[in-house]
Amino acid sequence: MKLNIRKGDTVRVIAGNHKDEQGEVQTVIRKKNKQGEYDPNKVYVVVHGVNLIKKHQRRTGNVRTQVGIIEREGPIHISNVMLVSPRSKKPTRVQRRTMADGSHVRYSAKLDESID
Repeated sequence: MKLNIRKGDTVRVIAGNHKDEQGEVQTVIRKKNKQGEYDPNKVYVVVHGVNLIKKHQRRTGNVRTQVGIIEREGPIHISNVMLVSPRSKKPTRVQRRTMADGSHVRYSAKLDESID
């Protein structure tokens, strides 16, 4: 399964507690099912500055670990974010088109222009 959102893309949250917040994708998390295959319903993204959670970290044997209350970004389901077009700065649906040489390109469905 090809994903329409990649690391480094700018996305806007379209549902949930952090609706209308915008940020850059730091990581894309794909979880596997019991058969060891990637489950298309379990795909999450971590967006910079969105869905901040607090983790209480206690001291461990490793001296390099950060201790105390750590604030970091939590994952958001990929269905709750929408890609922002780099040119128009507006959220858009994504289409995939095959070029003449056989390569695939992501296109903005609203503006009919290439995203990559």
